Amino acid sequence: MIGVILQPNYIPWRGYFDLIHLADIFVFFDDVQYTDRDWRNRNIVRHENGLRWITVPVIKKGLREQRIKDVRIDNSVSWNVKHWSMLKHCYSNSKFFDFYRSDLEELYRRRWENLSDLNIEFITTICRFLSIRHTRFVRSSALDVEGRKTERLVNICKKLGISTYISGPAGSNYIEENLFKQNGIHLVYHQYNYPPYHQLHEPFESNVTILDLLFNCGESSHDFIWMEKGKVNG
Repeated sequence: MIGVILQPNYIPWRGYFDLIHLADIFVFFDDVQYTDRDWRNRNIVRHENGLRWITVPVIKKGLREQRIKDVRIDNSVSWNVKHWSMLKHCYSNSKFFDFYRSDLEELYRRRWENLSDLNIEFITTICRFLSIRHTRFVRSSALDVEGRKTERLVNICKKLGISTYISGPAGSNYIEENLFKQNGIHLVYHQYNYPPYHQLHEPFESNVTILDLLFNCGESSHDFIWMEKGKVNG
């Protein structure tokens, strides 16, 4: 059983969905501390004049140590209207914008209160766009698993019967590899290596939201993520 554990991010880049595609079980790591100015509540779009951040405002005052699952969205500003307007401005002329328009517009019309709920709904919707159907999704907050750092990751794997754990390459900087080995769990560091695709503007920018790829490439988007890649053996 192959597993991935990642924090729920806002309309993440294609590498995030590459890991989902590799996994039998994907765990949204939602009961760890929320970090500000991170990918949890923002991402990048390709604008005609360069890159633009779009950020979901969240309520932070007096809630410095809150966990991701508890983060509430600040709806005192019409962030959803602004985000959808920015997406239309950046991508309405792209080949496949209209193909995804109705589903995404419906999501942006909803009133979201919880950041994790927003992120997970967008992620699972985009998985449907990419025809990812085999992966089971779980929230870590529903597992009642304890432990610190790597120990917690290992305990989640044991709880779910995960025999192969896939981490992004940055995991090698903080994962205690011996804990996985001691518990008989195969640890794999996945390398991100993706080809460029046609964008409306040059130069090509890779580290943008997955929506950029979908709007430009449509149903062939997966060819620019996992084409000719097999499942990890484990």
